Amino acid sequence: MFVETELEVVLPILEKLTVSTPALWGNMSAQRMVEHLVDSIRIASGENPQALLIDEEKLPSMLRLLESDKPMAKEIQVPFATADIPIRHDEIELAIDEYVDAYLAFEELYENNPELTNVHPYYGPLNFEQWKRLHAKHLTHHFEQFGLI
Repeated sequence: MFVETELEVVLPILEKLTVSTPALWGNMSAQRMVEHLVDSIRIASGENPQALLIDEEKLPSMLRLLESDKPMAKEIQVPFATADIPIRHDEIELAIDEYVDAYLAFEELYENNPELTNVHPYYGPLNFEQWKRLHAKHLTHHFEQFGLI
C-alpha cells in the first residue's frame, strides 16, 4: 500500500519529477518537496532535532496511527515544513542527490546504532523500523501529491 523506502524504488519515481511538475494539492513545488523529504530524513537521523509537539499521553494513539494503513491527510500543515523555507539547490537534480546522500547516511546511522531512537514532533521517539514506516507513508503522500504514483 505504501511506497518502499529503498533507493532502488524511490529514485526512479523521483527522477520522473521536473522543476515544473505541478502539485495536485498544497503549495510545495516539486523541488521543495524533494528538499522536504531530505529534511524529514535529517529529523530521523538526529541532524535536525525536534521537540515533541504533542502531549505524551497522545503518543500511543499516534503510534497506532503510524502502524495503520491510514494514509497521511492531504492538506496537513506542520510547523517544521512551512512554505517560506527557502530552496537550497539551483536544480532539482541536486536536491535528488541530496536525498540519496541523506538516505544512505540514515541507513548507515541506524545500522551502526540499532538501538537508536530520534524524536518526531508528533510520534515521539522512533526506532529505525518506525522511521522507515513513517518515511514510506510520507513518500507515498508526496508521490501522490505530484501524481508520480
